[in-house]
Amino acid sequence: MMKKDNLIVITVNNAGFEYDIHALVKAFYPACQVKVFVEENQKESSDLGLPDLDIQFTREAVLLSIIGGEGGRASFGIRKIEIDEGMARPEIKNRLKQLLYTVLSEHTGIQLPWGTLTGIRPVKIPMTMLTEGRSDGDIMEYMKETYFISDEKGGLALEIAKREKCLLENLHYEDGYSLYIGIPFCPTTCLYCSFTSYPIVTWKKRINEYLDALDKEIEFTAGFYRDKTLDTVYIGGGTPTTLEAEELERLLGKITNSLDLSQLKEFTVEAGRADSITPDKLAVLKKYGVTRISVNPQTMKQETLDFIGRKHTVEQVKEAFALAREAGFTNINMDLILGLPGETGDDVSATMEEIEKLGPDSLTVHSLAVKRASRLHQWIEENGLLALHNTEQTMKITAGSAARMDMVPYYLYRQKNMAGNFENVGYAKEGKFGIYNILIMEEKQDIVALGAGSISKRVYPDGQIERCENVKDVAQYIGRIDEMIERKRQLLGN
Repeated sequence: MMKKDNLIVITVNNAGFEYDIHALVKAFYPACQVKVFVEENQKESSDLGLPDLDIQFTREAVLLSIIGGEGGRASFGIRKIEIDEGMARPEIKNRLKQLLYTVLSEHTGIQLPWGTLTGIRPVKIPMTMLTEGRSDGDIMEYMKETYFISDEKGGLALEIAKREKCLLENLHYEDGYSLYIGIPFCPTTCLYCSFTSYPIVTWKKRINEYLDALDKEIEFTAGFYRDKTLDTVYIGGGTPTTLEAEELERLLGKITNSLDLSQLKEFTVEAGRADSITPDKLAVLKKYGVTRISVNPQTMKQETLDFIGRKHTVEQVKEAFALAREAGFTNINMDLILGLPGETGDDVSATMEEIEKLGPDSLTVHSLAVKRASRLHQWIEENGLLALHNTEQTMKITAGSAARMDMVPYYLYRQKNMAGNFENVGYAKEGKFGIYNILIMEEKQDIVALGAGSISKRVYPDGQIERCENVKDVAQYIGRIDEMIERKRQLLGN
């Protein structure tokens, strides 16, 4: 395929599928910029010369052409897949993606492990089919024929779906909810990060104002959901343990004094950065019944930690983990990222050796996702995407290590622009599964989200989902807290 200055141009005569086309082409050409234009609005595309791909919808078919060289057709000529005029949009989308995948796979020689699937929740497909009573064989056949998914990824998605289904059966859906509280402060901002986070040093004097605003949201939640069962609490960020011990005491005290935690199944706090973990903070978390924490190294290679801006050492990670065990925590998660700049399979193996020595209770393995809002995006523009290495081998290294630690995969999700077009997988020992993580992925229950940049989610009995956001800017969140509460009242009171 002709690529003009690392740019792939696609024209289509029918609006509505631009996102799906873009995501799938980007999966085959991660280092290229991809632009999709609808013919009726393609002034900009005409300035770029002939398109690389042309997609035409007719009443009977979708036609696809790859244009190469001096405008001549590629050896494929025009390829097509049949559709019916009255066919539902999801089926048309599937057939379009099947055609696009087939042509691009032949053209590049690449087979994507997840086939045509580009959404973030692939496990929802086998989960839905399991709920319908479909057999394992039927589910695998459907996923392979419809989405061209590999046997390995299909088997992984099905295994996780079956495990999630068992875990979720004991939760309260219509009469329950989960609570998320965001602490958008970090010691420093990591190279790859695009989350709402602010250096804690610049906000030290206004932390109490932030906690005042959280107090109001907590009080609203306690009143509004007084007749609902609270299943899980998750305090994330940012890095919640950038708060001082007395600030954590204030926050956790407010939660326990305001909300009914009597049926709580999980209370998670992301301790996260080793340079934010101290014995007095761990003591506060333990005092207020936190059951699950994270100590997240991302890698155990010091040169990489330095490069990505995590201002702590490998030894500090080990010390923080030991402190958490000494404080009595029996459910400790560790996060890793595969595909960090300069890291090889040998580096991943070395990291996993160190992780196995520590023996966490769960492990979350992320494939590096390149976010436009991160400093990593700029670094890639200067150094090229090939500087990132994530392969099937590195994924298998972490899976093998998890198995040696008696962990099984229990949740999975995907993101746009992931290195290697792989996935994020959560592994855990039996009884140590992160329930909130599953709820976020499967969208089965209301999530009331508090704090700057958080997103609340209302799940209706028919599966419909509505959301409302808190503003990301901390000062705006503090100043407009009554408006944030009113947004929730409108969402949750419908």
